Amino acid sequence: MKLLALDIGDVWTGMAISDPLGIIAKPYKTVTTKKLIPELRMIIEQEHIEHIVVGHPKTMRGRQSEQTKKTEDAAKTLQENFPNTMIILWDERLSSKRASALKSAKSQENKQAEHAIAAAFILSSYLDFIRIHMQEQQP
Repeated sequence: MKLLALDIGDVWTGMAISDPLGIIAKPYKTVTTKKLIPELRMIIEQEHIEHIVVGHPKTMRGRQSEQTKKTEDAAKTLQENFPNTMIILWDERLSSKRASALKSAKSQENKQAEHAIAAAFILSSYLDFIRIHMQEQQP
């Protein structure tokens, strides 16, 4: 089963996808946020996505911001549009900063790629959590 992660912004949404075993997260693509739902319809069908991990932006103190509310509203819209897909909000603090540091955005194309890289950081941290949690459950 592949997982998809989203770094939802006001203009752009970055996407990352896992391998079928849920071990590796890699940047997938960046789309305009306005076209997110139709893009996801195609991706969910083509890639057989059952879970979408949505970056949940909070302040460094763990508080909500205006962007937090926008993302939560977007997650609700995703759940309404994709009732058979599990939508998971996942803490994304520092993912965008890590992506910027990794890839210096000089062109518009690079700036768009940063969103997909941020989504890969979000997905990678979620996959790590799942792996650790599964190991703790084993006798």
